[in-house]
Amino acid sequence: MSEQPEKSEPEKSEPGKSEPGKPARVPGPMYVNRTDRELGVTGIQTFMKLPVCLTPADLRAGKMDAAVCGVPWDGTVTARSGTHLGPQAIRSCDYVGGYGVSLPHLDVRVDPLEHLTVCDYGDSDVLPGNTDGTFDAIREFIAEIVGTGAIPLIMGGDHGITWPTATAVADHYGHGKVGIVHFDAHADTAPDMRGNLAGHGTPMRRLIESGAVPGRNFVQVGLRGYWPPADTLDWMETNELRTHFMAEIRRDGFDVVLERALDEALDQADYLYLSVDVDACDPAFAPGTGTPEPGGLTSGEMLRAVRRLAAEVGLVGMDVVEVSPPYDSGNSITALLAHRCLREALVGTAMRRLGLTQPDYVDPRSAGTGSARTCRTPEP
Repeated sequence: MSEQPEKSEPEKSEPGKSEPGKPARVPGPMYVNRTDRELGVTGIQTFMKLPVCLTPADLRAGKMDAAVCGVPWDGTVTARSGTHLGPQAIRSCDYVGGYGVSLPHLDVRVDPLEHLTVCDYGDSDVLPGNTDGTFDAIREFIAEIVGTGAIPLIMGGDHGITWPTATAVADHYGHGKVGIVHFDAHADTAPDMRGNLAGHGTPMRRLIESGAVPGRNFVQVGLRGYWPPADTLDWMETNELRTHFMAEIRRDGFDVVLERALDEALDQADYLYLSVDVDACDPAFAPGTGTPEPGGLTSGEMLRAVRRLAAEVGLVGMDVVEVSPPYDSGNSITALLAHRCLREALVGTAMRRLGLTQPDYVDPRSAGTGSARTCRTPEP
């Protein structure tokens, strides 16, 4: 019998590239909505109706300042799951306007999309049942964004994703040069989770032990409740984490503690990564999360803190995690909070570009101390 020729595998195309035999797509952002007439809740649901980029070449061609992206992973939760649905929910609660609509922040009178070029970069690959493989994929995914100079704004997913996402940022800027401000009800510094090193209660410990982000570069805000135990608290003190408990916030007030956190954010590091677990807020403001803990921050306090950190310190990366839509209220208030955290980061980044970096800046017109004729948004 004559030998049969071997069958070759069909050539596969990478996301954002042309299929075999078809002309190559010119790199750049793709507008998938009718931005002049589609409402926020209609059309194809990208974040804020932003254009889509799928490859680093798209990001470079579009000269993107920031890329919003999702990491739909909840393989390391210990209680209520569902955070893999977080990115979809956060995108879908955008009810105000489209990309072509002016959206100035009423406190500071800055429209971030007038001063920043931003896209939706889609979602990271996840491998069900394979934590190590998924975390490798997440790290590569975020590295694609950071490598182009864009700021990754990440929608989780459970908090375990911060290990690969912040590591990717530290890989780019240098281990030991990135600091983290971490809003959370829990420290997430457990040595392991029943023998598993990767979990939503361990990412900060993994970052510190790996050397990607030293303990002295960690600032934590909002811890409360009944965890961690004494041995973990001792480990945190030994590794020089700066931790602000809700007890301190109740005693001294949120504004005073936030000022301390701002001062600490870059005193040991050159760059800042922000990690927001929505359970830092009281369940009254964020019920849709896996491990709610009563007695937390208000949504207003959280949003202002994010904006101030972006404007006054500057961000090279950010994640918002632990949104669990199955446990959210009927009006999706937790997803809406996460959505607005990302918007505040964009507003603060635009403010920094405009030079509006004075402490707790508010436009005088919104503060009731100025007029439209005397208070104009500065030119970039």
